[in-house]
Amino acid sequence: MIFAPVIRRAAYANAPRSADLALQRFLMGTLPTPARASTAAGCTVTRDDKATTLQLDVPGLAREQLQISIEGNVVKLQSVAGAPRQVQRAWELADEIDASASTAKLENGVLTLTLARLVPADKSVQLVVH
Repeated sequence: MIFAPVIRRAAYANAPRSADLALQRFLMGTLPTPARASTAAGCTVTRDDKATTLQLDVPGLAREQLQISIEGNVVKLQSVAGAPRQVQRAWELADEIDASASTAKLENGVLTLTLARLVPADKSVQLVVH
C-alpha cells in the first residue's frame, strides 16, 4: 500500500507563493512606468519625463522661513535661524535641474518642489561643404 498525503488546494489558494512574489517584484522593477513614486521619511518623490516632484511635510513653517538652493543636480532645503523647527535636507537627482523652470509651493504645511529637468543643449555644428 502506498501512502500519499493529500493537500487541499483551497487552503493555499489565497496565499501567494514566494516565487510569485519574487517574480512580481522583478517585473515591477523592469517594466517602464510613466511616473515612479517613492516615499521616504515624510517625503514623496514622483518622477516623469519632464520633471521630478518632491512633496515634503514642513508643518509650522512659513514661506519666509525656508531656503531652497539648487546647484547642478543637488537640491538643498533648510530652515532659517529662529524658525520654530529646524529642517535640513538635501537630494541628489539623476539629471541636472533647470532652476529657471522649477517651482516651489507651500500649502497647508506641505512643500511641493517641481524640479524641471535640464534639456541638454544641442552643440552640433553644421559645416558647409565647398
